[in-house]
Amino acid sequence: MTERVFTGHVGIGPAVTGPALVADDNFSARYDLDRLRGTFSRPTHKLAGESYVDKVLVLNIAKGGVATAWMLREMAARGKAPLALLLNFANPIMAQGAVHAGFPLIDRFEEDITRAIETGDEVLVEPLLGRVVVRPGRA
Repeated sequence: MTERVFTGHVGIGPAVTGPALVADDNFSARYDLDRLRGTFSRPTHKLAGESYVDKVLVLNIAKGGVATAWMLREMAARGKAPLALLLNFANPIMAQGAVHAGFPLIDRFEEDITRAIETGDEVLVEPLLGRVVVRPGRA
């Protein structure tokens, strides 16, 4: 397969490249994660038990409240944060958290991003262009 390009809303943060971790599930930094271990901990989450550290997380919708902003920053400060977050829809709290933590976020893609990218794809995230370049299965 050749590389594919997906366009979303102009995002936040620097460009990064890394392996994708994908699920058609929603995302809360507060309720879905073991932030000390760097894994998804909510038993009913589709990524339960998976490490999100140094991965480009590709998920459906942001959920949660104001605690998300400081939790994302705390994760980044301890080296337990994802490389980037790609969502079909991010709420303002998630955007604030990404800015506060200094990591990339893009949302509002032209198609369901959780169906366009597969776990293990190598993903180049370019937030300031609102663009994601996917190279299948190289991660």
